[in-house]
Amino acid sequence: MFQLILDPAPRVLNSPEDLEAKLREIGAERYHNLHPFHHLLHSGQLNKGQVAAWALNRYYYQSSIPIKDAIVISRFRDHDVRLEWRNRIEDHDGNTHGEEGGIERWLVLTDGLGLSRDYVTSTRGILPGTRFAVEAYIDYVRDKSPLEAIASALTEMFAPQIHRERIAGMLEHYDFVNPHVMSYFTRRVSQATKDADYALDFVKRNARTPEQRQLVVEALIFKCNCLWAQLDALYHAYVTGMIPPGAFDPKDLH
Repeated sequence: MFQLILDPAPRVLNSPEDLEAKLREIGAERYHNLHPFHHLLHSGQLNKGQVAAWALNRYYYQSSIPIKDAIVISRFRDHDVRLEWRNRIEDHDGNTHGEEGGIERWLVLTDGLGLSRDYVTSTRGILPGTRFAVEAYIDYVRDKSPLEAIASALTEMFAPQIHRERIAGMLEHYDFVNPHVMSYFTRRVSQATKDADYALDFVKRNARTPEQRQLVVEALIFKCNCLWAQLDALYHAYVTGMIPPGAFDPKDLH
């Protein structure tokens, strides 16, 4: 049977420390902060319509994270794991005490970029590549082992840095954003750090064999690929100019 090997140079990981070192190596080589689209975004080289296209498409990913996290919870009978992971859903969806979540803060961003909330939440204008990548991630979490489901969230190890870069770069270069519009990223710096610490500790304790550690590695690579694919789709559509039929066209932004 054909098996896709995501890690082109797997090495035997004999300890939790070996695993962590490999995960950090993957982040340094594959995290989507390295993508050319992000370099354009953070350095002020995109126009408002292109930034709006990014925010619109990224909404589909953001709004799917609580669905993904609910699936993760369903994979565990361990009460402590479920309790810890439930916090992630509230971080994105908000809670019953009226505290807004990350999805609401993302809509503040799309509001500021001139997009209708009804249009954003309908997801009608997102790219096919965005939809396919996000749904692949949800399927992965549902179909793989619980260990791999948690490991796929380890991109959070590298998220605080990209959030800091984004806040600084976009506030410096774009007059159509302000600190309120960028509040999603400000809040996620601390949330992502906490979430990453938990997930990293979990995989280091629960991946007990070299084979299990390799599964963790492959899960992180898969997630990095999902994030990278979304930016490939954005670059092809809104930088190269090959917007697929039915997708958002920046010329329609008012």
